[in-house]
Amino acid sequence: MRALLATSIGVTCATALTLPLAAPASAAPAQAPVAQAPVATPVEPAGSTQSLPLRPLTDAAPRATGEPTGPMNPETVRGLLRRDSHRFSLVGVVWDDADAELHGTVQVRTRATGTTSWSGWQSLETHNADHAADSGSPERESGTVRGSTAPLWVGDSDGVEVRVRSENAGPRSGSAGTAPLPAGLQVELVDPGDDPEQPRAEGTPAPGTPSAVTAVTPSAGTATPVTAAQPGALPETAGLTMAAAESSAVNADLAPLGASEITALSKAESEEQAVVGAGAKPFIGPRPGIVTRKGWGADESLRERDFAYTSTVKAAFVHHSATGNNYTCAQAPSVLRSIYRYHVKSSGWRDFGYNFAVDKCGKIYEGRAGGVSKAVLGAHTLGFNTNSMGIAVLGTYSSKNPPAAAVTAVAKLTAWKLGLFGRNPKGKITLVSGGSGKYKKGAKATLHVISGHRDGFATECPGIRLYKKLGTARTSSAKLQGR
Repeated sequence: MRALLATSIGVTCATALTLPLAAPASAAPAQAPVAQAPVATPVEPAGSTQSLPLRPLTDAAPRATGEPTGPMNPETVRGLLRRDSHRFSLVGVVWDDADAELHGTVQVRTRATGTTSWSGWQSLETHNADHAADSGSPERESGTVRGSTAPLWVGDSDGVEVRVRSENAGPRSGSAGTAPLPAGLQVELVDPGDDPEQPRAEGTPAPGTPSAVTAVTPSAGTATPVTAAQPGALPETAGLTMAAAESSAVNADLAPLGASEITALSKAESEEQAVVGAGAKPFIGPRPGIVTRKGWGADESLRERDFAYTSTVKAAFVHHSATGNNYTCAQAPSVLRSIYRYHVKSSGWRDFGYNFAVDKCGKIYEGRAGGVSKAVLGAHTLGFNTNSMGIAVLGTYSSKNPPAAAVTAVAKLTAWKLGLFGRNPKGKITLVSGGSGKYKKGAKATLHVISGHRDGFATECPGIRLYKKLGTARTSSAKLQGR
């Protein structure tokens, strides 16, 4: 099986989001400085987040779709009356306690920028911590993590209205069956900023040219830490900030520093790159093209600076982003930047939650930073983030079939990535639960190597229409590996 590679720049074990921890003695040493390349002006997409508190509503407030017409109970109905705002394209609702569950409905409607046209009421999926870092992990226990709904992509908007209603909400305080709403409810309006320009500085190596960054093999073990390099060890190159250079350098064995895309390889080329045991047949699928974080415009200043790893990748969990299907493929980078900002700035996570994303046209994107070929610890499947990877198909597939191109992309990605770790996409694997609600902490769960989120947690994700396509993905993935 191919050995994991990790550059020496920027990796510690799932540290708290606000306070980096000191690197342990076992951390890999810093490498020699990278050769200086011509410097271009860094281009970081702006982006912004507006946070607006939700207030108790009076009986005179307009009702959302399906909302009862009786008197409103201020303890179980909160919202935001129709109002103007700065421009945004994605909306979500968060609350103070990440362990508190929101049992009820969350609905929004928005106004398209520069018009008087308001959308109909749209529902937000309430995640209730099923997409999150594992309980007890430094990321989850950082003190910054909040409860949150799934975010919804609404397109360029400058007006919003919100309704949050508790399940079985009674008309007055103390009504039987009333579920209280979590404290600190607020709506998050996210502007993804403009798409980044993608110039290559003069003298920057062309795609396929070996990078000057040296790679080392990290030690095995859960959440393997690798310390950040000393200041100045990785100079700003190819128009990248230090954090962006670090994010790019962890893919140095696959693409040059500052590349916007990791190019596709044939099966033979992918197998040639891999390191396997003597006499072992490398069941590795062809590497698909992957848009890097730089390619979709990730603002590297948002995330926790260091990276976190686990020891291997045993399984892939497939998700839908639940952000809706009203985006074009050209808008997918903006959707990703919005989700990224929502995960970090609104939900308090260390980085983008999923390891990879796939859009409706079948394009694959690097998600959480740390290296696409490495065992990066994500925050996608509560209880089963260790030794797994998460793939989010952008969209909502509860009542709509996923495009064939997206399912094919899942098969291609898993054939390559799982192959690097010797996994059979049609097989099963045993994972130890970190506590998911569906499996108690420490329980052993036998799951498909390619599973849906609902296999590890009691959730509707990845939407029943996408979930039903996972059998096809498993078969296709195994064929791509040559099984």
